[in-house]
Amino acid sequence: MDNFINTLKSYSDFASRTGRNDYWMFMLFYVVLSVGTGVVDSILGIVLVNLIYSLVMLVPLVAATTRRLHDTGRSGLWQLLVFVPVLGLLALIWFLAQESDGENEFS
Repeated sequence: MDNFINTLKSYSDFASRTGRNDYWMFMLFYVVLSVGTGVVDSILGIVLVNLIYSLVMLVPLVAATTRRLHDTGRSGLWQLLVFVPVLGLLALIWFLAQESDGENEFS
């Protein structure tokens, strides 16, 4: 949970780097909370709670992914691969799962 909160605190930092463990723990809590808000929405019969959660978490999610890509030596613009059907998402996950690049231009 600390990784999730620390990532939320640095929601506006698009320049530094995030380690693999911190990023994936953030994603784990992000997905769990997203499923939780989806369950609440289905119980209430509305889509408002999940929509608000998704909008609030959009900037921290993009910032965390940008920092993770920086850690692997790539630009944050590689996130645009998500718009390429199937293969783009798989390539992005591959990039995010790689080990840190050590010293690079984003250090």
